[in-house]
Amino acid sequence: MSDQDLLARIDRLESLDAIRQLAGKYALSLDMRDLDAMANCFAPDVRVGRDKVGRAHLKAWLDDTMRLQFHGTSHHLGQHIIEFSDADHATGVVYSKNEHETGPEWVIMQMLYWDDYERIDGRWCFRRRLPCYWYASDLNKPPIGGLKMRWPGREPYAGSFHELFPSWDAFWAKRPNKDELPEVAEPAPLEGFLATMRRGAADPKIRVR
Repeated sequence: MSDQDLLARIDRLESLDAIRQLAGKYALSLDMRDLDAMANCFAPDVRVGRDKVGRAHLKAWLDDTMRLQFHGTSHHLGQHIIEFSDADHATGVVYSKNEHETGPEWVIMQMLYWDDYERIDGRWCFRRRLPCYWYASDLNKPPIGGLKMRWPGREPYAGSFHELFPSWDAFWAKRPNKDELPEVAEPAPLEGFLATMRRGAADPKIRVR
């Protein structure tokens, strides 16, 4: 192994750790309402909504959201899959189980983030975070059935937890023949697990609520 190869592998390991730390920093800064720390997890020219750009706009949006919707929150991170397109760009999926103190109810949520990461001036940042929700419901009201996003004071609506991955609908659409062994696809290429699972699906459109 050449020195250049060794340095590249060390850089990849350091980048993996920095990206995992980034997800943890996002959760901690959000829960502790440190909006500067939160905004600085994102690229300086992060897009906010349809027509705003920059960390200041992100901070303003976060301030409104946190004050109007929640008193306390807690974000618990789960598995985190990260794949690189080059040394300074990566994509990832990270699970998050969240708790929200919101008015008279204690809302629990299961979701995942589809992330794009970029290294800018030596520091890994979120280029984009796409939140995909499975459910949100009062702690004492299990989210059985459809329309699992159930916030107090709002009409229930469907989340987008499964929309990134066509395998969910394909699984339920066709029952296998029990008399035949199923075919098994070839393993996904290195740095291609997520793309293989996505099967070319478009990003879901997340409704802002």
